[in-house]
Amino acid sequence: MGDDEEKYDGMLLVMAQQHEGGVHELVNTFFSFLRRKTDFFTGGEPGAPEKLIKDAFAHHNKLAVQANKEKQMKQEKEKKEKAERAAKLAEEERKKKTGDGPRIQELTDEEAEKLQSELDKKKKEEQKMGEATMDEKSSDKADKEKGSDSEGEQDEKDKDKIKPNAGNGADLPNYKWTQTLSEVDLVVPFDVKFRIKGRDVVVDIQRRSIKVGLKGHPPVIEGQLYNEVKVEESSWLLDDGKIVTVHLEKINKMEWWSRIVTTDPEINTKKVCPENSKLSDLDGETRGMVEKMMYDQRQKSMGLPTSEEQKKQDILKKFMAQHPEMDFSKAKFS
Repeated sequence: MGDDEEKYDGMLLVMAQQHEGGVHELVNTFFSFLRRKTDFFTGGEPGAPEKLIKDAFAHHNKLAVQANKEKQMKQEKEKKEKAERAAKLAEEERKKKTGDGPRIQELTDEEAEKLQSELDKKKKEEQKMGEATMDEKSSDKADKEKGSDSEGEQDEKDKDKIKPNAGNGADLPNYKWTQTLSEVDLVVPFDVKFRIKGRDVVVDIQRRSIKVGLKGHPPVIEGQLYNEVKVEESSWLLDDGKIVTVHLEKINKMEWWSRIVTTDPEINTKKVCPENSKLSDLDGETRGMVEKMMYDQRQKSMGLPTSEEQKKQDILKKFMAQHPEMDFSKAKFS
């Protein structure tokens, strides 16, 4: 039902934005159309139009109330989780401030001898670890050289991509755009000598495509979007009779767009600089995923291992340290 229900959203949004009187005026226009162009009021049995309207209202009212309730529950859950995280941090900070300092304890001769024996044993283990670390450094050096080659390949691949603007988007000849992880905003200026009105503008936002321009003129933007958007949460606005601003709500809120439509030049998403303030608005699980994604992206751009690759390397190094009798000098790992 989702796609069919959203099928006419673009057209209806345009209609809604042209009704300065709001929903009341829009509804009145709709019933005026039914009265003038159809037999809705007179073609059926007495009372049928009222019943149809009441049934439709009851159905959509129920859906709206349910959606609003779910939204409030989600907000309450996020608020509760945020409060719990804040309380946990405050408790940890309190423990740091009020925690007991190191205590001085007098040892007996027997305890002192036992402690010295443990220290000597630990020293020998550290010497073994030091020898293993030397081997690891040699291995890391080779990995780093390999990483540099990988970085060079990535730089070659990204050399034709443009650097993002301050809003993590691009300033193109005919329009500019910015983005966050969850939304995209376009600013489309029109170089005309007359004041543009809403009826002069053509804005068609679909789930996978967009078209923006003036009636009777070639569109400024037209094509398939980089990824899908929520049509019902996207909108456009005419500003000062010269500029059209378009707001798009992303469906996938875990990626950066490299362009608006597939015919645009790409930006280098590795150079995107997300604001920390935006991350703090996310719930704990989503924020963790975003931070991991950003870390892996930075590591790849520098030719260094991602978090998963680093985890595998740490396990391997631990195994090598636990088995110094084994020779890993000729072993190759990927």
